[in-house]
Amino acid sequence: MSSFGYRAAILALLSSTAFGAPAFAQSAPPEPAPATAPTDGGDIIVTATKRSETLQNVPISVQALTTKKLDELNISNFSQYAQQLPSVSFQALGGTPGTNVIYMRGVASGGDGNHSGSLPSVGVYLDEQPVTTIGGNLDVHIYDIARIESLSGPQGTLYGASSEAGTIRIITNQPDLSHFYGRADLEGNKVSKGGFGGKAEGMVNIPLSPSMALRVVGFYQRDAGYIDNVPGTRRFCGGTNFDANGNCVKDGLTVNNNAFVKKDYNDTEIAGGRAALKVDLDSNWTVTPTVMYQDTRSHGAYGYDPKVGDLQVQHFYPEYRRDRFIQAGLTIAGKIGNWDVTYAGAYLDRKDFSSSDYTDYAEAYDNLYASVGGIAGYFYFKDNAGKTIDPRQRVIGSDHFKKMSQEFRVASPSSERFRVVAGAFYQRQSNDIHQDYQVPGLADTLSVNGHPGTLWLTQQHRVDKDYAMFGEASYDITPRLTATVGGRAFIYDNSLIGFFGFGRDPANGYSTTPYNAAGSSRTGVAGCFTTNGTRLRDAVAAGGSTTLLPAAVAGGPCTNLGVYRVGEGVVPVQASGQGVTYRFNLSWKPVEGVLLYGTASRGFRPGGINRRADVAAYAADYLTNYELGAKTTLLGGALRLNGAIYQQDWDKFQFSFLGANSFTEIHNGPNARIRGAEIIANLNVGALSVSASGSYTDAKTRKNLCLIDDPTFTCTGAGNLLSAKAGTRLPITPKFKASGSARYTVPVGAAKAYGQAVVSYQGSAASDIRSATFGPGGIIFNPAAQLGPLSAFTTADFAVGVQFQRYSFELFIQNAFDTRGQLSRFQECGSCGQRPYIVPVTPQTIGVRLHTDF
Repeated sequence: MSSFGYRAAILALLSSTAFGAPAFAQSAPPEPAPATAPTDGGDIIVTATKRSETLQNVPISVQALTTKKLDELNISNFSQYAQQLPSVSFQALGGTPGTNVIYMRGVASGGDGNHSGSLPSVGVYLDEQPVTTIGGNLDVHIYDIARIESLSGPQGTLYGASSEAGTIRIITNQPDLSHFYGRADLEGNKVSKGGFGGKAEGMVNIPLSPSMALRVVGFYQRDAGYIDNVPGTRRFCGGTNFDANGNCVKDGLTVNNNAFVKKDYNDTEIAGGRAALKVDLDSNWTVTPTVMYQDTRSHGAYGYDPKVGDLQVQHFYPEYRRDRFIQAGLTIAGKIGNWDVTYAGAYLDRKDFSSSDYTDYAEAYDNLYASVGGIAGYFYFKDNAGKTIDPRQRVIGSDHFKKMSQEFRVASPSSERFRVVAGAFYQRQSNDIHQDYQVPGLADTLSVNGHPGTLWLTQQHRVDKDYAMFGEASYDITPRLTATVGGRAFIYDNSLIGFFGFGRDPANGYSTTPYNAAGSSRTGVAGCFTTNGTRLRDAVAAGGSTTLLPAAVAGGPCTNLGVYRVGEGVVPVQASGQGVTYRFNLSWKPVEGVLLYGTASRGFRPGGINRRADVAAYAADYLTNYELGAKTTLLGGALRLNGAIYQQDWDKFQFSFLGANSFTEIHNGPNARIRGAEIIANLNVGALSVSASGSYTDAKTRKNLCLIDDPTFTCTGAGNLLSAKAGTRLPITPKFKASGSARYTVPVGAAKAYGQAVVSYQGSAASDIRSATFGPGGIIFNPAAQLGPLSAFTTADFAVGVQFQRYSFELFIQNAFDTRGQLSRFQECGSCGQRPYIVPVTPQTIGVRLHTDF
């Protein structure tokens, strides 16, 4: 049995003990207090402004999903709760858990999420600690969560650099000193056209003394696969025979994927746990250390190839991804006089390892160079004996993220007419990046030096640092009118060093050709620094010394990404900057139960480094938000109706794309203007509970997007082309998004029976901002059309169940009508437009849930 299997068995045994051990449960009080946040019908306490306030009194756009709501909707991961947040969209890069890039309010330019690319524009927090990482969000398992807060619009004053467009906060339930209690949940499900899955989850709250309590959570989940890897072949050019049109004949090599054919190819297993210890040092001071561990193992592909068939692919190499993280946090909260003092420190260590099929690259380039014999005729894919080999590739990748953050803040009494929140923040995050593009059997002299069989290698170390001082002050001009002013002074410092590219045959002083399998004379080892500070290609041309400096990043053959300094050697390339963001807010309560507010705020995202020396560094971009909103509590508290309208100006937005030779480039584009509206409603009338939310987003470029940076945005000059006309919609985010749920509960004897329906709608969106690249003869390249648009879709979920005093039982059906909703589209390389993949919503899923409190 695998280690995952052992963990699953142990957790299932603990859960079954909870369900089947009434004697143990009797040790708890007869009516244990629920470990939940207030119901959606009462006041919801949020900490969006870094103070505890009721949701209806916070004068910014905040949506909160409480424990009750999360349980009712059976939410356990990011894609499920994102569906309920009207302002949130995301790009599922590859589709596997933990690879989503999050966007809010249309602040999205697309891109490929490259490790060396832009930092995220949406911050993600686990309690007090930031867990935002580049290349994909931390997909925290949702269980025993007090609430999820979605803060729309720039949160640059209180949350900083990666909260340019908004912030998502996952707030866990904290240890409770009052008494011992717990809960356990089991689920089994079956996916249409797929396999069986399920989950086992449990929580226990243990008071250890009158001043100390421990809360422990454990979980295991298996998501069934539903995409099939079906039999297929690929044929490649032989390099010598051509047809009447001058294109190669596919007579070189035929390969099949028989060894990897599998039904329900894309299953995922998730296991982990969380623990928090609360210690009351005295009546004023509390220390809360926390730790969370999660291990996610995904197999197969989460995007299907519509050219092959519905929910089908043809892939030729092993595909898997393992994503592990441990997050340790420490929060110290207390009072000095009547001021609240908070310290929040955290350390995140996240490792992922993956294997991906890259056969589409070989197929695309074989077709691209068909007139010169395909890959066999254009490249040098040969073994040590000089024989042409199978050109297919496999990518082995890994990341090692480390993030350390510290925040210290103080807050004056919230009861005072003038009140302040102020503090300091420091964060250091690093990533060790490894990407190994392998062609099995490739000759040593054609491979990356020291890495036989590797066509291309990326071995880099990235560091992003943030420093900030922040503060917000509020003043009650009258008992019903309040003004708030906030600011954040920041400094960012980002660096990148290492190696990327092809190898270089060292024979005859690196002058032997072919230099590598791609025949490249400039990229890779050719650009590495020699001991006298010159790059190898220049040293070869000048007849100078070709002795290379040792690699600055372990595992690389040498260093070509860096700056040479006499006496220091190669140091990282750096990008740094500083500035100020702000927020102005005026809120008014004309009558009881009505809050009106206006906000002007500004957020930012740091600039950074392009790996290619011929592509300039990209600058920070800024988002300015103007917003009017209302929060109303009507019908004696039964109805909450909140809404906002806004305009956002996004200055010189960062966007990334796969450029020449599938090489990621990050540029600053033109300005964009985003206008939109959001509405959220909750109604509780007796046995009926109804909630609905929706958003409208109109996001467009204001000037032309050029192929090459052009400050005039006319896209003129040598080699420049128009990629998207002014007025082009920004990608990924639909114009309309909405969701609604209704739940009706009736008493049945000593129990309560309920029925629930949930409907979600998402409009269409472009998958790439580059709508058309115009040349002298018209459109010559259209990435958005090549990938295809994201089609609109609607899903419906239904559930029926019965609740007893300590137990509940539920039958559910998710995506009841088996809608093939499109979450994202992607392709494996910049020239791989022959096979765009679609990441779908999970097909129809039927299951059963069991729950107990003890």
